[in-house]
Amino acid sequence: MTRTTKIAASAAFLLTLLVGVPVLINLTGRTDFYYTLTSVALLSIISAGVWITFYIGRINIGQGAYALMGGYVSAILVTGYGVSFWLTLPLAGLFCAAASVLIGLPILRLRGVYFAMISLVLTEVARLLALALPITNGAKGIVSIPLPGEISLFGLTIIPDFSTLANPRLAFYIVAVLLMALCFAGLYRLSRSRIGQLCQSLQQNEELASSIGVNIAYLRVIAYAMSSFLGGVGGAMFAAISQSIYPSSFTVADSVNFMLNCFLGGLSYVFGPMLGTFVLYFGWDLLFETGRFQLLIFSSVLIALMLVLPNGLLSLSLPKRKGNGVPARKKGVEA
Repeated sequence: MTRTTKIAASAAFLLTLLVGVPVLINLTGRTDFYYTLTSVALLSIISAGVWITFYIGRINIGQGAYALMGGYVSAILVTGYGVSFWLTLPLAGLFCAAASVLIGLPILRLRGVYFAMISLVLTEVARLLALALPITNGAKGIVSIPLPGEISLFGLTIIPDFSTLANPRLAFYIVAVLLMALCFAGLYRLSRSRIGQLCQSLQQNEELASSIGVNIAYLRVIAYAMSSFLGGVGGAMFAAISQSIYPSSFTVADSVNFMLNCFLGGLSYVFGPMLGTFVLYFGWDLLFETGRFQLLIFSSVLIALMLVLPNGLLSLSLPKRKGNGVPARKKGVEA
């Protein structure tokens, strides 16, 4: 596939999401799907952060902690200090990135299995902190978060005040899709950049990478910071959509699902988290009619898919290309 073809295909996909999907939803009258699809887009962004840590050969089971922190940072700044939501969006990501640097500096020097074990408890630690700290309002959480306000430049309205819109769900959907497109375009570019190739070398053979002068600790921390940044941004958007944030908004189960999204879509593909999120989200809903067997069937199907397609669903039709993501399983993530 040529560069022009890739750009055309990406543009067509984005146009379908921004124009075709809203038209279809309006024709069917199912405006509730805006919230559903917005959630899928945001979950894929958070899962993309987990994919970055897989890219350096580390299993991240703590992304829910950064989504929770990002949601609280945005909510506190908006409700407590009157900061514009649009400004809190990058601030939430930066706060999470800074926190991940402090956490990652000591634990990223450990072998992968220890990092996975420590990251597993991060979400629960974040939840307990949210329960204990006065600024987070404990178990009551933060509610009645105002909808995003207007952004104007030289008197020209760039983004309208969401509270004045007849259907703010559509506005949230458009913002989420644009953020998702920006996120995965950035990941695609990263995977083909020099730093991306260096990160990939860590996943293949850390000793060899170190022997040729690669600063392993530095790259690990940078990748983990980028991962946490995406988690914080996704959490902040979720807080804005629901206009509330609670200690239970993101749990350990969410962190596990973020990891599963990457496995299901394909670790070797940049767009694996996007497809994995879509399949996991709607697959769970489709099995709702099975009642008490829902979890059993769901987990069995997931295990079967991972056994039959260890490189994810995208391996069915997309040939693996150099630099397209994490290398094949035989060079896989350190356990």
